Amino acid sequence: MSTAVDAQAPTPQSYKTDEHPIWCPGCGDFGVLDSLYKSLAGAKVDPKNLVVVSGIGCSGRTPGFIKSYGFHSVHGRVLPVALGVKLANPSLTVIGVGGDGDGFAIGGGHIPHAARRNMDMTYIIMDNSTYGLTKGQYSPTSPVGFQAGSTPYGNIEQPLNPIAMLISYGASFVGQGYSGKPRELADLISRAMAHPGFAFVNVISPCITFYNTYKAIPPRLTELPADHDPSDQAKAFALALHTDRLPLGVFYQSRRPTFEEGVAEVIKKAQASGRPRLEEIFAEFS
Repeated sequence: MSTAVDAQAPTPQSYKTDEHPIWCPGCGDFGVLDSLYKSLAGAKVDPKNLVVVSGIGCSGRTPGFIKSYGFHSVHGRVLPVALGVKLANPSLTVIGVGGDGDGFAIGGGHIPHAARRNMDMTYIIMDNSTYGLTKGQYSPTSPVGFQAGSTPYGNIEQPLNPIAMLISYGASFVGQGYSGKPRELADLISRAMAHPGFAFVNVISPCITFYNTYKAIPPRLTELPADHDPSDQAKAFALALHTDRLPLGVFYQSRRPTFEEGVAEVIKKAQASGRPRLEEIFAEFS
């Protein structure tokens, strides 16, 4: 959850550092960063209570561009670090950022556990369907037929479906945005940050250099049906399977106890039961 700033009304500019993004001109990640600035300002998040954790890849540079505490973790370890930060200090606003390679390849094993634990944090994936930092190899979300240095005759692997995957894992908030629609993306990120629980946002963020989809993606973009009920998990999953179209918005959202709430309850029960005597503990093992 966001921590408000009482003394001032921050603007997106309030969260910019002196570091300037060095992404390729036209990179979709610029749109994601701009939307994140707007979302932080709208929620009046105090930079002193904000932590941004990233992994390896072009998106890994993000913490350096945001006025906050930042942690540039090793490849695929965004979620363990972010979860540790949030557990150590639940009052912090924690945002994890990464790419499709970092999140769904080496880091893919952490996603189901983050979803089931339901830690109160936001996880933003900048999905460009390629490994942009290492010169355009295919990634877990690259389409069949994708040609690159690693797949000169075309990718033969079926791509992952991030939205369907997160819904099936039970993430309590699952949304999708597009970097070319920064206003709508800022609103989506704001809703994710306000959600009490693990909020996942998949952002279609084209790589201008190694997989330029700026012409191919827009015709496939659409809004979720006006009568869509985000609390209906089965219908949300069914919508996610129609990959010929790319709906934007909140697919699924539910309210259930967060991990922090569960830990607080365990502590409360432990304290109520009284502190065991060391002699009693030693006697159990004698």
